[in-house]
Amino acid sequence: MNADDRQAVLEEELLIIRHSGEIPEVALHSGLHYLCEDSDGPGLQLLPSERRALETAVLERYQEIILRDLDAGNRKLPLFRGIRRAHHNWYRFVRFCDNIKCSSEEFRAVAAQTLVQYLHIAGAEQPAVNDCIVVNCTPDALLTFAIALGLDEDQLPENWRHLCECEQKT
Repeated sequence: MNADDRQAVLEEELLIIRHSGEIPEVALHSGLHYLCEDSDGPGLQLLPSERRALETAVLERYQEIILRDLDAGNRKLPLFRGIRRAHHNWYRFVRFCDNIKCSSEEFRAVAAQTLVQYLHIAGAEQPAVNDCIVVNCTPDALLTFAIALGLDEDQLPENWRHLCECEQKT
């Protein structure tokens, strides 16, 4: 396989991982299998820089989906999964960072700021009648997530617990 073909195959796998679903690690492992082990694959021995590029695509995808679910502007869109999913994906992201020996600290600060913004925006938009759920997890789960992101409870909006407890009125 010449260098151009190798580059094209790697770029295709990068795109697949970068635009994968909710668990980009699955796409990474599938891609590694195809690239290196699959009898129908190219049979590559990846350079450390090539493997790192694939891992970076996983990190970028996790960051994208976490921020998507912490964006209050996405609440009414079908792609939105909410705080609960962002929390789950945060732990997947951190575990993946640990596995590849990469720091999650820089993104932790971004995610923390975005969570606080979400709570402020969602809280301000909450109707006075309290007829919607603006945070789809329990107060304890939200606080656990906030702490994992390096936040203290006093950094959250005053009404944050109420946002979790808001229930449909009939």
